[in-house]
Amino acid sequence: MNDAALPARTPDARGPQPVEIALLASVFVVAACGLVYELSAAALSSYLLGDSVLQFSTIIGTYLFAMGVGSWLSRYFDRQLPAHFLRIELMVALIGGALPAILFLANAYVPSAFRLLLYGLVMVVGTLVGLEIPLVMRILKRNIVLKNLVSQVLTFDYLGALAVSVAFPLILVPQLGMIRTGLLFGFMNAAVAVWALWLFRHELRRVGAHAMACFLALAALVAAFVWADHITTLAEDKFYQDRIVFSATSPYQRIVVTRGLLGHRLFLNGNLQFAERDEYRYHEALVHPVMAAQGAPKKVAVLGGGDGMAVREILKYPSVESVTLVELDPNMTKLFTDHETLAALNGHSLSSPKVKIVNTDAFQWLQQPGDMFDVIVVDFPDPTNFAIGKLYTNSFYALLEKRLSASGYAVIQTTSPLVARKSYWTVATTIESVGLRATPYHAHVPSFGEWGYIIASRRPYRMPDALPSGLRFLSPSTLPLMFDFPLDMARVPAEVNRLSNQILVTTYEQEWGKVMAH
Repeated sequence: MNDAALPARTPDARGPQPVEIALLASVFVVAACGLVYELSAAALSSYLLGDSVLQFSTIIGTYLFAMGVGSWLSRYFDRQLPAHFLRIELMVALIGGALPAILFLANAYVPSAFRLLLYGLVMVVGTLVGLEIPLVMRILKRNIVLKNLVSQVLTFDYLGALAVSVAFPLILVPQLGMIRTGLLFGFMNAAVAVWALWLFRHELRRVGAHAMACFLALAALVAAFVWADHITTLAEDKFYQDRIVFSATSPYQRIVVTRGLLGHRLFLNGNLQFAERDEYRYHEALVHPVMAAQGAPKKVAVLGGGDGMAVREILKYPSVESVTLVELDPNMTKLFTDHETLAALNGHSLSSPKVKIVNTDAFQWLQQPGDMFDVIVVDFPDPTNFAIGKLYTNSFYALLEKRLSASGYAVIQTTSPLVARKSYWTVATTIESVGLRATPYHAHVPSFGEWGYIIASRRPYRMPDALPSGLRFLSPSTLPLMFDFPLDMARVPAEVNRLSNQILVTTYEQEWGKVMAH
């Protein structure tokens, strides 16, 4: 039966009929599911590939293009529209619902094929989603006049997209995780297929075969949902190699803690943040050159560093009266406060009465009026994307300067001056652009290699004569060696990193990309 053969029906003056209401509700669900698959692909690519702006832009662009292809292809569906709609719903349910799980596994087992698989799945799912709405509209036009049809379908489509855009980052991913979120909405797509099977049971041929297909799809999605933790563990065990002792997905990042022969390691979005065996080198080098040089710091701020390791080192100074830790992700500070083993690594520093934890964006926090600090420790992840890159701009350092006391020092962890040489000196140039002195130094941390830091201050930096007792890495005699740069790490010309260009993110990806390629 084709569209032309369908009997024309006059819209019922009594209002929408049950079939119409059911199909419009299906539009809401279809729109919600389609957006979840799009957001899942974009979020996963930004987690695993970095540069969130680039990943979201290219994924959304590819997905919209694929939807356009699907809409164009819908013209070739002439007969048995309900049957086509049902089959497409089942394909979207299975492919779209499994998309996060497939990508997680691909990243762990076949990383070289990840990008190809990512964009291939986005094209397939986008094309199928692009077919859905035109088919629904052609089915609905039997009963609804055109002017009402378009407005009603688009209204439900946009409402579904709105609901998911709010729920995805605030409820779905934090509570269910990425894999279960995808599978849940795959189940909803399959439920729409079941609903369509019931609504059009008198029009469909081979109803039994359609019913069996719906049952198998639902069973597969339910089984995958139940086993989602095993899928995640399978992927992450392969990727991280060491045993995973904690993992969680927050609205901001994927947090994974592993334990192996070399102790605990913390990963954020797959990037190593510290390794227990040598984190003392990194954190002693980060904290003590400025704390000891300041003299008797009383008020200290730590921006980032939600693991509490930097705070542990800061509390070794009796003069410290208060430490304000500004960490965006409350999951991080809670983990390293409450988890007994991890809290032991930071000496239970986050439970100290001297420590105040503020879970907010550091950029926004600096914009608010507040205390001046004798020392500010800036311990952000490397600038792998524009969301983090803003914390390395001249705008950020101008705000930092306003919260620094006249005799105070700020220290910024600044990637590797050996691997990402231009990126490192870009930060130095950016600090100097706001009128602060930049004093660079570096230390060798085996888990990371040669690592860099930069001190920002109004006054010239003075080398301290003494350091706290009990340090494992630094000593007054070896400290000066950290401020000497060999030729292969010496300063190179670099631009100022501004909010308007974020040149640092591009430079960083180019330099580290060369290393990863080899």
